Amino acid sequence: MLRQIVSVGSLTLISRISGFIRDIVLASLLGAGLAADAFVVAQRLPNHFRAIFGEGAFNAAFVPSYARILAQQGQSEAHRFASHLLRILTLSLIAITALAMIFMPEVVQLLAPGFSANPEKFTLAVNLTRITFPYLLFISLVTLFSGILNAHDRFASAAFAPVLLNVSIIIALLSSVYFPDAANAAAWGVFIAGILEFLLVLIDAHRSNLVPSLRTIPPDEAQKKSMAAFWSALGPGVIGSAGVQLAMFADTIIASLLPTGAVSSLYYADRLYQLPVGMIGIAAGTVLLPTMAKHWAAGKDAEAHHAQNQAMALTLMLSAPFLVAFLMVPGTIMRGLFMRGAFDMDAARAAGSVLAAYTTGLPAVVLIRSAVSSFHARGDTRTPVIAAFTGIAVNIGLKIMLADPWGASGLALATAIGAWINFGLLVALAMARDWMSPDAELGRWLAAILVSVLVMAVAIQTFGPPIRQLSRDWPNWKNEIELSILALSGLSAYLVPLFLLVRFFKLSLKQKTSPIQD
Repeated sequence: MLRQIVSVGSLTLISRISGFIRDIVLASLLGAGLAADAFVVAQRLPNHFRAIFGEGAFNAAFVPSYARILAQQGQSEAHRFASHLLRILTLSLIAITALAMIFMPEVVQLLAPGFSANPEKFTLAVNLTRITFPYLLFISLVTLFSGILNAHDRFASAAFAPVLLNVSIIIALLSSVYFPDAANAAAWGVFIAGILEFLLVLIDAHRSNLVPSLRTIPPDEAQKKSMAAFWSALGPGVIGSAGVQLAMFADTIIASLLPTGAVSSLYYADRLYQLPVGMIGIAAGTVLLPTMAKHWAAGKDAEAHHAQNQAMALTLMLSAPFLVAFLMVPGTIMRGLFMRGAFDMDAARAAGSVLAAYTTGLPAVVLIRSAVSSFHARGDTRTPVIAAFTGIAVNIGLKIMLADPWGASGLALATAIGAWINFGLLVALAMARDWMSPDAELGRWLAAILVSVLVMAVAIQTFGPPIRQLSRDWPNWKNEIELSILALSGLSAYLVPLFLLVRFFKLSLKQKTSPIQD
């Protein structure tokens, strides 16, 4: 499992790095103004629907169901199950896409009501969203094929697929002279990326002989029972995913009512914040879910608990440096990465403030996927919905309260508080059912990480001023040099004590063999 997490995490890192390059180009050409706000909304809309109906709810219901059928009934029945879902998913997505294209002005008005006060921004957002929305169709099919591949321990193509999105947008932006403007170029980059991502997972599934069929095959009794179990799990999952996206909708809606640039500030900060979330938290959860499902299906509860503790320790170890950096030097990070072209000092300052607010919830956010696996691996999709909606209710309430005095930063802080409530409830409910069992080894990992984080924080505080002074000798690259040196020194200050403490506590992330036998 560790090797798979590292593999998925490494590919996700490539995706995030390419994503940074994409956002650097985007910031340089669009800045944090009208065009950037319109494109962010155009990109978010299909991704909101994807998260509701696609990777969030669908994966939570599909992967355990498919893995269970595969283990108990064999590949043939698993293939029939996937084929039936492919037909339903394809027809549903075509209908949703067609309706959205027709009623796009109303959809944008609902998502970003503040844009209607500026006809130019509203019209641009509608036009761009009509270009990007078909991405929903392709990326949702990618989610289905990725779930099939993941259940067969094939994670690479699904983890690499987002790289194609970033590369496609970068190439489109660099070719913006052939489009009406850079925002239109970026939107077409999203559309093309959906096709490329689908082809990638389709080819991988074809090579593995795992492509489901679109042919109609009447289900037998076993298939009907499997589908019933899937739908009973999908319903709460859709509600839960819709709740999470409702909070994100609230971000966009409220930010659209704030001065121009608020939507863009949230976007750039969220892109950085999502680096550890996607590279580490989601990667660990992606691998952990089928791993725990297989262990519990085989009656190996001890191995399932140990796998979860390993995933949580690894998640915290890898995400801790981001926590320190994002909280202590968010402005330095924004200036070093994005401040060029249309992205100025004011934009960097605003986005840095939002990043720090988001980061107060980072530990909870990166661990949520691992905590949710306790429930999804056992087929329980209802309990995570309860936890998620509780956090979301607090989140949205705080957004309304904090948006006026604190602007975009208040929206980000509300998100962080909601994440902690969600995570806390998941842990409490899982431990009450004995579905999560933190052990002494996890405690030693936490101690080692905490000490290393404190050393890193002291190092950044100590070395920050002289590094800032040194970087002034290269005015043309001041921000980049300051960020690079500070990142290297801070990371070194984290890794050295962590390495020593891991050896001292004799910690390991290797798999252990449970005494429970099949």
